[in-house]
Amino acid sequence: MSSRSIIAYLQRLPYFASLPADALQALIQYSIKRNYQQGELIFLEGDVAAGLYLILDGSVKVYKLSAEGDEQILHILAKGEVFNVIAAFDGGVNPAHAMALTEVSLWLIPTEHLTAFMCRYPECAVAVVRSLAARVRYLVTQIEDLTLYSVRVRLARFLLRQSEDIFISGQGVTRAAIAAYLNTTPQTLSSTLKELAVLGVIRFDRQKIYIIDEYRLKQIALL
Repeated sequence: MSSRSIIAYLQRLPYFASLPADALQALIQYSIKRNYQQGELIFLEGDVAAGLYLILDGSVKVYKLSAEGDEQILHILAKGEVFNVIAAFDGGVNPAHAMALTEVSLWLIPTEHLTAFMCRYPECAVAVVRSLAARVRYLVTQIEDLTLYSVRVRLARFLLRQSEDIFISGQGVTRAAIAAYLNTTPQTLSSTLKELAVLGVIRFDRQKIYIIDEYRLKQIALL
């Protein structure tokens, strides 16, 4: 990807949309492109944060592990999204693990350069704050779903939220990954998918999940 195409790509993102090309060119000069294979660790929880990650291509999961090794997926992220925002700005450690769900290309913006960039271009800092607020709202909703609703309701809500997102049927997003995201087991997820299929609201195969009746799925999701 050429420098010009990278700048055009960055200008389509909320963080950088208002910034001039020369500012983004300066940011690119300090950034590091990294490639990961499917299943490869990007970083470990507790390690000192290297900076902010921007996904150029592919899908990434951000997750926690219990002492027993059980996985809870916090986010599944795709092209154009950023992650490790908080650690990149507070200079602390990574709050969770990150792994490539597919082959992934990333831009890493080191913390020291990111901080200087935000000081110089406060409009970018405002965009980041708004994104962080949206991320907190999302996590609050996720906690509510996990604590208050059944697996059937959680799955219905997940499908509705992600119905326009390619990662639901994308390579690397397995039933096990979705189960970990919903804090359930693959067996329970499989049986719940079958229940929704019998009700006629979805159909699915080994690779994809299709919403057939969005209205009824919203009823099941209590929305």
